[in-house]
Amino acid sequence: MSRVVFLLVPQLHLLDLAGPAQVFSTAADFGCGYELVHVAERADVPTAQGVALRAGTDWPALDPDDLLMVPGWRGRFGPHARLAAATRAAIAAHHAAGGTVASVCAGAYALGQAGLLAGRRCTTHHALVDELARRYPAARVQHDVLFVVDGRVVTSAGIASGIDLALHLVATRHGAATAARVAREMVVYARRNGGEPQASALLRHRAHLSEVVHRAQDVIDARFADRLPLAELAAVCRVSPRTLTRLFGEAIGLTPLRYQHLLRLERAEHLIGHGDTVEAAARAAGFDDARMLRRLRARTDRS
Repeated sequence: MSRVVFLLVPQLHLLDLAGPAQVFSTAADFGCGYELVHVAERADVPTAQGVALRAGTDWPALDPDDLLMVPGWRGRFGPHARLAAATRAAIAAHHAAGGTVASVCAGAYALGQAGLLAGRRCTTHHALVDELARRYPAARVQHDVLFVVDGRVVTSAGIASGIDLALHLVATRHGAATAARVAREMVVYARRNGGEPQASALLRHRAHLSEVVHRAQDVIDARFADRLPLAELAAVCRVSPRTLTRLFGEAIGLTPLRYQHLLRLERAEHLIGHGDTVEAAARAAGFDDARMLRRLRARTDRS
């Protein structure tokens, strides 16, 4: 089991905390093995929205697999946001030991105080990026992105972008299908970095609200290497093949077969990138032979 340790700073924004916490809690419900822990310099933590929180003041012994996350707060870079030396040292020590450290919104300031932003790409709320760059001139502050990953330092923009960051971390550890399942459970779009292209069809084509299409995608995601007749998919979704095809087109602009081919193509490309031959990758991804894979790759290159 991996722990997700949230460092709570006074005047924190509830959604900065609740969004990522809900992602990891939902992932834990699906068997991903997360334990959520909350620590603070003082047990009573006032929030920007007026709800008082309580947290432990003793840090757990962290392993490299654990994630340390700092939600943002109101007050920007005010005096209350200056962390104690022991807290700054704990953040830095976790990273030095091989752990990942993440922040939401103004939480990037905490990472800066711990000395983790120098020479790294990072981001924060759009209203704070200039001030963050001024305070940490060695940081490579990025504008207009949802989140930035630079090694084991992950920073996100304001408020709700913490959900995007957390979904990305779940996808990295457990696969895009799991992240898409978590996003669907939370009824949110499964997005990636706002400054980079959507990298996975599993995420890119889940940004819709059609329950029938989601149900069909669940089957295709789990069995994309198998033969899946349209009639079988339609029966699972309790609609006709014609209706399923129409709903798929309306929701994601693809047929079920084309969506399945995209998943096979992405799997094959991953295998080829890790040293497999085209023929071996084609078979592992569910193609009868390499000819269809080559045709799909050529079609993608032209598009």
